[in-house]
Amino acid sequence: MRTIRGTPVWVWLLLVAAVFGVSSAGALFQQVDEVPPLLRASWRLQLTSLILAPMAVVQWIVHRDEISDRLMERNTIFWIFAGGIFLALHFGAWVASLDETSLTHSLLFVTAHPLIIVVGMALVAKLMKNYRSPSKLEIIGACIGFTGAALALIDYGDQQGDRTVTIWGDFLAFLGAMFVVGYIVSGRILRKWMPIFIYAFPVTLIGALLLIPASYAIEPDYHKFGVLGWVEGEYFRWFLALALIAGLLGHTGLNTCLRYMPPLVVSTSVTLEPIIGSIIGHLLFNTGLPGFGLG
Repeated sequence: MRTIRGTPVWVWLLLVAAVFGVSSAGALFQQVDEVPPLLRASWRLQLTSLILAPMAVVQWIVHRDEISDRLMERNTIFWIFAGGIFLALHFGAWVASLDETSLTHSLLFVTAHPLIIVVGMALVAKLMKNYRSPSKLEIIGACIGFTGAALALIDYGDQQGDRTVTIWGDFLAFLGAMFVVGYIVSGRILRKWMPIFIYAFPVTLIGALLLIPASYAIEPDYHKFGVLGWVEGEYFRWFLALALIAGLLGHTGLNTCLRYMPPLVVSTSVTLEPIIGSIIGHLLFNTGLPGFGLG
């Protein structure tokens, strides 16, 4: 069964589930905020890569003859590493923002990437003759998606739960949105032919490994927790939830959708994350909801 536009119905259902999956990450990360943000981001990607590894091995056994030559091409290796670098930058900036601003503001600014994609498409189209400009419908959709979330969620107060809104925190979240565009582009290029777990495993692992020296160099509390601190009982359950729900269902689900949908469709769908994530945080962890008073 397919939709009118030719995208299988199961892809749309997966997109809905994936958006709910990624929307849970912010509230889950805030439950372990004593861990430095870059190390926290690395732990999340470490455990996710361990879960992806056996599935990547199975896909390699099945598809090895079809993809082995192409997998070793310089262009493929470049985009795998680019995806890992952008993923590390995205998580580093975004998880840090969760410590510096409210959950809603962090989710609102980190999901600004549809606007970034639209602007990027317009700029590239001017430089490259064979590259199309964004359609009016895509521009309107991206603007409505972000503006609608902003109007629904922007907090007129400075406090949400125990978090105070700051410009620095909002800026870090917006940086996360800029970096995730590179990750989305990498996935779109490679997922046209590369099986999902063979793509997701190395990209996630690279992101996890890059965040370790970054945390060591920048975060003074790194030594209190260590590279593999997530294996301890008090942290394991939170990072297992992050890996399975936000990682496997969320990010891997979105990457699967990229094979069947334009990046802008996937990206715009994620603009629901501030609404869903704020509700999840409020209902499960009492993070509070943004206020709507004008006084």
